Amino acid sequence: MEQYQSRPADDGSALKIVGVRTMVVNAEMRNWIFVKVLTNQDGLYGWGEASLNWKTRAVTGAVQDFEPLLLGLDPRDIEHCVRTMNKHSYYKLGIIGATAISGIEHALWDIFAKSMNVPVWRLLGGKVRDKVRLYTHLGLGDMKAVYETFDHGKLRDSALQVVEKGYTALKVVFIPYGNHVASIPARKHVGRLMNTLRSAVGDNVDIMIDFHGRPASIAAAMSFIEELAPYRPMFCEEPVLPGDTEALRQIAARAQCPIASGERLVGLNEFMPVLTSKAVHVAQPDLNHTGGLLEGKRIAAVAEAELIGIAPHNPNGPIAGAAALHYDVSTPNFLIQEEMSGAVPWYDDVVQSPMRRVGSYWEVPYGPGLGVEINEREAAKHPFKEEVMHTRGAVLEDGTVVDW
Repeated sequence: MEQYQSRPADDGSALKIVGVRTMVVNAEMRNWIFVKVLTNQDGLYGWGEASLNWKTRAVTGAVQDFEPLLLGLDPRDIEHCVRTMNKHSYYKLGIIGATAISGIEHALWDIFAKSMNVPVWRLLGGKVRDKVRLYTHLGLGDMKAVYETFDHGKLRDSALQVVEKGYTALKVVFIPYGNHVASIPARKHVGRLMNTLRSAVGDNVDIMIDFHGRPASIAAAMSFIEELAPYRPMFCEEPVLPGDTEALRQIAARAQCPIASGERLVGLNEFMPVLTSKAVHVAQPDLNHTGGLLEGKRIAAVAEAELIGIAPHNPNGPIAGAAALHYDVSTPNFLIQEEMSGAVPWYDDVVQSPMRRVGSYWEVPYGPGLGVEINEREAAKHPFKEEVMHTRGAVLEDGTVVDW
């Protein structure tokens, strides 16, 4: 694999971007989109990630479209590079454009930190904690276990497997596909599932419930929250779809447990009304989608001013995880980090990553850059494939398509 050689900073004008490449790696249930930014200094390059479920070709195309805007720019001028991509796109960018920018931006931080021979977190303001708390999903990377946990026995067994691995926090998705009202049987089933889960793991393990925006009304969301609240979840996530800040605010004000949301919001502008109206107790920016680390730090700063914690969303690949790790180390109001371990058996053949888990924590990395290296020869053994569509089950009895 290529190796970079650390050199002292020059006068600020010699280092230039000479290319932006993507590499798609199929991780069985989803595609990882790795972004490599090349410079005119031999061996100095950066890795980022721009994975977005079911939008692989759109995102890789967007990265290619951004490349001409970046050629010749100094990769250490990160604010300038990101501003160039946003402003010179002319049309307002959505999740696809923001994801492409995020992956490129990660790689720019990797280059900058490597050029200084320091970890990325050092450039983001330095270390504010000595370890980073984690949670994972049921199945430890098995996507079926994540999204199909409606059976009591499977739920209990999968939760105990997570705890046996040393985690002290886990997330589940067992809210039924819904409509504007929640039936009595559906409510009771969710309550019994939560009772099974809490009885299995005890009070020393934090539980998060991902609603996935499935309830179609405030009333439906509150019906399930009332069933869950007595078991003291760490938070209920995305009780309604993003976009209706007032609905989210009403739920947060009435719920007897913390409310989290934000994974589908793009940039500080979309977070602002949610944060300033205190519509959540925990904000969940996805650093892979919201515009990158700089934008993530802005979101965290506003959240802190509004007494809101940060729990970054991240069911993505290994470079996204590394970027989140550096962000978490340097963000004061960070609460807990989502991660997806065990995604594929060949993970370590393809990726050298800085994440070292001890129990339910990641250790702080001290190597230069993001600390990620990709074995491109091994990665090429796992080319693009159509991703598994989990959404086909999101249909009501009468055939109505609902939110997944």
